[in-house]
Amino acid sequence: MTQISERNRSLAVSQTLAMSQRSAELRAKGVDVINLSVGEPDFNTPDHIKQAAKQAIDDNFSFYSPVAGFLSLRKAIAANLAQVNGVEYAPEQIVVGNGAKQALCNVILSIINPGDEVVIPTPAWVSYVEMVKLAEGVPVTVPADIRQNFKITDEQLRSVITPRTRMVLLCSPSNPTGAVYTHDELRSLVNVLKDCPNVTVVSDEIYQHINYTGSFTSMASFKELEGRVVVINGVSKAYAMTGWRIGFMAGPVEIAKAVTKLQGQYTSGASSIAQKAAEAAYTGSQECVAEMCAAFRRRRDLVVALAREIPGLKVNVPDGAFYLFPEVSAYIGRRFGDRVIKDSGDLALYLLDEAHVATVDGAAFSLPGYIRLSYATSDDNLREAFRRISAALARLV
Repeated sequence: MTQISERNRSLAVSQTLAMSQRSAELRAKGVDVINLSVGEPDFNTPDHIKQAAKQAIDDNFSFYSPVAGFLSLRKAIAANLAQVNGVEYAPEQIVVGNGAKQALCNVILSIINPGDEVVIPTPAWVSYVEMVKLAEGVPVTVPADIRQNFKITDEQLRSVITPRTRMVLLCSPSNPTGAVYTHDELRSLVNVLKDCPNVTVVSDEIYQHINYTGSFTSMASFKELEGRVVVINGVSKAYAMTGWRIGFMAGPVEIAKAVTKLQGQYTSGASSIAQKAAEAAYTGSQECVAEMCAAFRRRRDLVVALAREIPGLKVNVPDGAFYLFPEVSAYIGRRFGDRVIKDSGDLALYLLDEAHVATVDGAAFSLPGYIRLSYATSDDNLREAFRRISAALARLV
């Protein structure tokens, strides 16, 4: 019998990918499924970025790339961080990976030892907890529900910091809620963290440019945390480049060196062609970013209005990203025929089976009683999806 490692056995399957796969299987059988489970922009990669990739092929960028990424790309990232966020990172502090997911996992694996605690505000992206488990660390989740607009307070953060805390992992704008921490809210967290010199702050800013507040503050901009913040970002969301798989970490030199050593042993450098495309994304016109953000904002307003028409759903107004995270406890315990909705996971499956709309159980993000819906699809799809959801929920008694 083939042995599977305990490390692998301890990991949960990604529920976002699992639900997306299940909806794809139903579509393959001819079922008309609207997939609101996947966090992927429905726009095509902008033409000037695609053209840069084509030019890179013609220019024979077809050899192994440096493990940390092309210097030209790392310089472009550093310039972008300085211009847009007002934070200074030298190219040697930046490591390009195969997507922001790998960049983040690299950082966790390079810092966390067995037994180290990692503070994770929840609800949180499905992979945070699993990455910490992979590093044999201890995830310490800090819940913030819809009444708090899904944002933790300084008092909550202070209450979970212990001598074993080595990392705080923050995501703003947030997946799965779209919550965006204001400058003052981040300042209150910084006032706690400034007295914790052994704690590294990892700031996942992948949704930075899908932000409807008109302002964005990076944790790296606070001088009190200088030399202790790792920024995670990439091109997937802002530039509609999910399949290109380019993300990066920017942080202290010693962490960048550790990440480079780790990445060099299991993937080496990211795709040379994709890196040249990413360079064009950062150095070219940013008009495409603004246009996509405006479309997402319009869709945000649409789905909030549609969701508020459904009795029992509790929704807030997300300030960023492209997710709605409604509270669905009003439907827990109801039934459809012999089918009883025991929890939010049952509700997500019910909506897939009966409404043919794919969503994700909030428990996958460490907050049961909610479901996540992505509005990264067309207005027509969203209207039809909520019509189906409303009709299906109305059949529960």
